[in-house]
Amino acid sequence: MPNIKASILSVKSDAKRHAKNVAEKSRVHTASRRVLDAVEAGNADEAKSLLNVACKRIDQAAANNVFHKNAAARKKSRLAKKVNALAK
Repeated sequence: MPNIKASILSVKSDAKRHAKNVAEKSRVHTASRRVLDAVEAGNADEAKSLLNVACKRIDQAAANNVFHKNAAARKKSRLAKKVNALAK
């Protein structure tokens, strides 16, 4: 534990920010996993609706600087590619 007051406050704010980022990443991971589960099950309609939810979660995470915007675009693109391959 640091002795300097600014460092003590920094540790507290780091822990708070870390908790928010972990929660946000978990929401994205869960949404992505649901899309992939629907794709593996062969449910095209369900996968498309879940893809919209996942894209929204990814965009929210990117807006909150949890992911870089290009990383968010890459995640969305990879999910969309899998859903589109299922539709064909």
